[in-house]
Amino acid sequence: MMHEEAPLFPAPCDHPLLRVDEATVQALAQGHIEDPFSVLGPHEAGEERVLRAFLPGARAVSVIARDDGRPLATLVTPQHPALFVGFLRDAAPYRLRVTWPGDGGAAVVDERADPYSFGPILGDLDLHLIAEGRHHTLWQALGSHPRVIDGVEGVSFAVWAPNAMRVSVVGDFNAWDGRRHPMRLRHAAGVWEIFIPGLRARERYKYEIVARNGDVLPLKADPVAQATEPPPATASIVPAKPAHHWTDADWMAGRAARHAPDAPIAIYEVHSASWLRKDDGSVLGWDDLAERLVPYVAEMGFTHVELMPIMEHPFGGSWGYQPLGLFAPTARHGGADGFARFVDACHTAGVGVILDWVPAHFPSDVYGLAQFDGTALYEHSDPREGYHPDWNTLIYNLGRREVAGFLIASALFWLQRFHVDGLRVDAVASMLYRDYSRAPGEWVPNIHGGRENLEAVAFLKHLNAVIAEACPGAMTIAEESTAWPGVSRPVDEDGLGFSYKWNMGWMHDTLQYIERDPVHRSYHHDEVGFGLVYAFSEKFVLPLSHDEVVHGKHALIGKMPGDRWQRFANLRAYLGFMWTHPGKKLLFMGGEIAQEREWDHDRMIDWDLISQPEHGGMQRLVRDLNHVYRSQPALHQLDCEGRGFRWIVGDDRANSVFAFLRLGREASPVLVVVNMTPVPHTRYRIGVPQGGRWAEIFNSDAAIFGGSNMGNAGGVAASEQPSHGEPFSICLTIPPLATVLFTPET
Repeated sequence: MMHEEAPLFPAPCDHPLLRVDEATVQALAQGHIEDPFSVLGPHEAGEERVLRAFLPGARAVSVIARDDGRPLATLVTPQHPALFVGFLRDAAPYRLRVTWPGDGGAAVVDERADPYSFGPILGDLDLHLIAEGRHHTLWQALGSHPRVIDGVEGVSFAVWAPNAMRVSVVGDFNAWDGRRHPMRLRHAAGVWEIFIPGLRARERYKYEIVARNGDVLPLKADPVAQATEPPPATASIVPAKPAHHWTDADWMAGRAARHAPDAPIAIYEVHSASWLRKDDGSVLGWDDLAERLVPYVAEMGFTHVELMPIMEHPFGGSWGYQPLGLFAPTARHGGADGFARFVDACHTAGVGVILDWVPAHFPSDVYGLAQFDGTALYEHSDPREGYHPDWNTLIYNLGRREVAGFLIASALFWLQRFHVDGLRVDAVASMLYRDYSRAPGEWVPNIHGGRENLEAVAFLKHLNAVIAEACPGAMTIAEESTAWPGVSRPVDEDGLGFSYKWNMGWMHDTLQYIERDPVHRSYHHDEVGFGLVYAFSEKFVLPLSHDEVVHGKHALIGKMPGDRWQRFANLRAYLGFMWTHPGKKLLFMGGEIAQEREWDHDRMIDWDLISQPEHGGMQRLVRDLNHVYRSQPALHQLDCEGRGFRWIVGDDRANSVFAFLRLGREASPVLVVVNMTPVPHTRYRIGVPQGGRWAEIFNSDAAIFGGSNMGNAGGVAASEQPSHGEPFSICLTIPPLATVLFTPET
């Protein structure tokens, strides 16, 4: 309700109670006020109640009652044209009625409650937990939140910046003027906060921070923002309240069994912006991905989809691995509710969701975390600890409680807010070693003089312990490329506590082997078998990830030697070997159709290739491998135990033939036979543990996959002729460059 500007209760401009010292006036005018709530808003002055508002650019300000709009006072400007002051003769809740200059000289009148009339927002427990690094729902305390306080709608803001002189919220709502909304410092935690009445969701904002030396820093995005502008714009966005109604209760209740070491886990790794594009070349939104990606992943038989980091990141060419919005789904695909619908759709289709998550480092963009309050707040101040030479990024100071707490809260945010099923933690090796990618003299030893990063070790253990307690059934997967012991061992057994670890050694050795011409493979036979020496030292995922199909490494099919037929046969045999080898599976998008070019984050997969028989056959092979892997317990039940694997033929170097048994608890065994040369073998005798007929349940050389269709007519009968230490044996036809699977008929 608007009232005419009231000339009532004007105060004499020279009244001494209305004046403040000139230093305070100058601090307000220059934007250096350290405690704005001690000056602005209502204050008792003897028997009087004085109101002050600092509103640069305003023409006039009056005060009206909040409930009925009756005039309470007219404010005057005795010291500075932006400092409006007056006496409040009524203790009723009030609003400020501000007249602003408009376009063409017309006045614009705005009415809203005074931000400086509201008390503190965060409670003592919030502050204590933030300071301790134990606020596991940090996104509910910090950041921006639409809310109602004392019956007034608005938005609260809170940000950690303990070394700042002054922090203000700026946005379109205050002409990006840092003098308009300086915040209150809560000294107990170094958190600045303010409630701004009248604001709503979807407002753009940043923080203007003045460092202790008086420098005004570049505007900073909110580290705990839950929404952002689409890049390359960089403002934070006040999030709308979650509106999605979850329908995945059954999935969430049962997912622990799906993530257990005895469960089949086959992961489809996806870069969401380049899996598929719209006709105009733009990226798909979350609802588009739910409609197209989810059924594809399910139909292909994968158990999980793993998204490369979808946390907001400024540079698309980083593929998400240099994020700055650790609480915000990238705006490239739409809002948070859209992402929630995507996850829910995955769960409805029986597909779990894993997100890549990056706690190792962050980019140095000036609007981000770097020198956030004028000091090295999130990063180490010493570049020997705080600068990452590989990626030109900054390294989190994990020894600081608040920083560790910030990251752990981010992990929990995705798991709890969006029902995500797991986090694949990026670059763990770079976190564990202080000398990672550093020459002597370029790193700082730990307190014992060693190279181990003790703070990172403690952080990772704490992270995994918290997730295990707070998010039952969720899994964490480490990208860790060294021999650090106990990565996937429980924390209470002195491990790091991850559920699984990427087996980078297996990936390196087997790719190196498969890239060799078959004529030379007999000399490198151990590259295939060496992974079995340590295959059960950790709970492993076998990764053929995006990293293996970029930067001149060629696509998977491009790594294969020989003519076109041999290249496809090589890849079919290799994938068959991978799917039967102990360990969970991960394949990057495009590998399932044998995409011929390297992955390009700016182009979608070459889906038109599947019209060609070889590529369509590869897609069917991967789908059938997933089916066999999931339907045969012997191929996954004892993935992480040595008793689930037994060599039958591991030393046939001359023929580059391998044979092994996969064993379950009470399941039928699966015999895996791999021929890594283009020479077929007939009447090749292999020992088996039991008699009867052994059915051929998979053959990568089948015609439906693009092979030569050589095989064993559906199965072979075992004879009582011992071989390879087994009481029975079978004589096989082993196709060229092929993986063939057999299991006893029941």
